[in-house]
Amino acid sequence: MIPQDEEALLIRSRALCEAMEDEDDWLKREVLAHAGNRWSFGVIHVLKEGGRLRHAEIRRRLEGVTQRMLTRTLRQLERDGLILRHDFEEVSPRVEYELTPLGEAFLLRIIPMWLWIFEHAEDFRQARESHFRSSSE
Repeated sequence: MIPQDEEALLIRSRALCEAMEDEDDWLKREVLAHAGNRWSFGVIHVLKEGGRLRHAEIRRRLEGVTQRMLTRTLRQLERDGLILRHDFEEVSPRVEYELTPLGEAFLLRIIPMWLWIFEHAEDFRQARESHFRSSSE
């Protein structure tokens, strides 16, 4: 039996899926892509911990990210309203980034999902291995 609050959540989720238009589906996938992208998630996490930061400082805190990938990630996060870009329009360019309330809410909702995925990583690996084994027979 499904608990009442879980059942209500499933009913609401089903109604949203049935009412979803193509544009909403695209938006949902684009925003959820940030949740599965290590650099998007990393930038959001770094800004939550560090507050308002410059590009170079974000890059220092994200081991392995390239200049190009960080710039691309920052633009996508800004486009989706998860971070703000502050351009001080000075002769020596100075730009800082900060997490928006929407970005903070996104992070706090995604962390439990990430933790759940990591806790069940071996289950996912075993399921995939079993699937590939049975499909190759």
